Amino acid sequence: MTKEIVDAVKALEQEKGISADTLMDALEDALLSAYKKTPGAAKYARVDLDHETGDFRVFELILPPELEEKLLAEAAEQQEEPEVDPETGELKEPEDPELDPEMIAPYEDQITTKDVTPEDFGRIAAQTAKQVILQRIREAERQMMYDEYQDRVGELITGIIQQSDKRYTLVQLRERVEALLPKSEQVYNERYDHGARVKAVITDVSDSTKGPAIVVSRRSPELIKSLFELEVPEIADKLVEIVGVAREPGYRSKIAVVSHADGVDPVGACVGPRGSRVRMVVSELRGEKIDIIPYNEEPARFVAKALSPARVREVIVDDEERQATVIVPDDQLSLAIGRDGQNARLAARLTGWRVDIKSETEFASEEHEVEVEGEETFDGRCMALMTTGRRCPNAALPGSTYCGLPQHQALSRFETSQVAMLANVSETEVAILADPDADEGQVEEIVNRATSEYVEPTEEAPAEEAAAEEAEAPAEETADEVATEEAIEADIQQEATEAEEVSGETLDNDDEAAEPIAEEAEQA
Repeated sequence: MTKEIVDAVKALEQEKGISADTLMDALEDALLSAYKKTPGAAKYARVDLDHETGDFRVFELILPPELEEKLLAEAAEQQEEPEVDPETGELKEPEDPELDPEMIAPYEDQITTKDVTPEDFGRIAAQTAKQVILQRIREAERQMMYDEYQDRVGELITGIIQQSDKRYTLVQLRERVEALLPKSEQVYNERYDHGARVKAVITDVSDSTKGPAIVVSRRSPELIKSLFELEVPEIADKLVEIVGVAREPGYRSKIAVVSHADGVDPVGACVGPRGSRVRMVVSELRGEKIDIIPYNEEPARFVAKALSPARVREVIVDDEERQATVIVPDDQLSLAIGRDGQNARLAARLTGWRVDIKSETEFASEEHEVEVEGEETFDGRCMALMTTGRRCPNAALPGSTYCGLPQHQALSRFETSQVAMLANVSETEVAILADPDADEGQVEEIVNRATSEYVEPTEEAPAEEAAAEEAEAPAEETADEVATEEAIEADIQQEATEAEEVSGETLDNDDEAAEPIAEEAEQA
């Protein structure tokens, strides 16, 4: 029997990776416990097990009375305080202290031994060895499983669904390794049928008496990252990085991507040829929609892109409050907000900014205080004042008070920050003004001409006064013309009367007499 034990221990060492010495030590402890349960067992005993041959013997330990009293006193001091019986409320009587083999070991030179191995102890040893070996195998397997999966939190795994109920779904990862998919980590519109394959992310690995508990999730944002890394080689090679994920499981997700290599389009890499890559991810997520957003360090541009697919007209950012006011065309308002505010909510999670969306009509109707040039202070934003009277929402370049737009960089040549100063400056001249190494003479000529042609905005005259002035001019001209015609007719009548008195004859045609008078009047 002893040879069979040694062979079994060595086989387990090769198959399961469990140390043979560990199994032999555990078997010694189990044999000692089994001996103490036999009738007439010695009070203090020791089991010696040969690890090579498997032979074992039981020895009684005979302690001197003084040493026994001393060790029992030390053991009594180490005992815990008496406990209270929950049923009776009385203190439990402390049990007689037992001497641990480790306490007796230092006094082996004072202890005598006696072989007390029972005759039928071989049968007891065989049963004990079987139980100990099976128990140690289970413990070793649980420990190996825990060591394997404790460092794999956040990793994507594929398993087969074994069973599902109202509390959780059981997913088999490999032989004798199972994971739990709790109800809180499941997506509302997904079905988990027996035998179906499912991908999930490991969220927690904990050790317990029943073995390691592996918890997986289908709702975690890490699931999208892992799926894209599986489908997009550029992400696996670290050429493209997913810097942010905002997800509402089962409905919609937004991811922000950035490229770390020149010539690599991060959005195009994730979409793939004809959308093949993103289509595979959407299929694995059971139809969940995914928006891929290019990451931008400028908050205004990033927020505008995050509200995709809605078109954004303008973004005004407040760096202190981390709030962005987004102005969209009237027909894009509902699209920007999304169903139940979903699009705006995901954009806010992705960017980390509070997003306030307004239509152009609503924004124009509100009373806004126009920033007056010279009153604002530099706070990291571009100092250029737009024609609407508001400052540019872009961030200023390092070492400059203007953003990277050539028109705004050109304003550094002027004493004003009004973009209207460049109304009569061509694009070529703007490029010259924005170039810090441009010829100073050419720059001075453009600046002088633009300054001379620039007209400060003034309050326009009321429309009613202008219309009245326009109406008065033609009225005066008409009165002059009428007065001239009346004078000519009066002259004609006077000349006709004088002619009648001289000749005594009446003119047949007043027009013939009027012709020379009209000519004289025109000449006059």
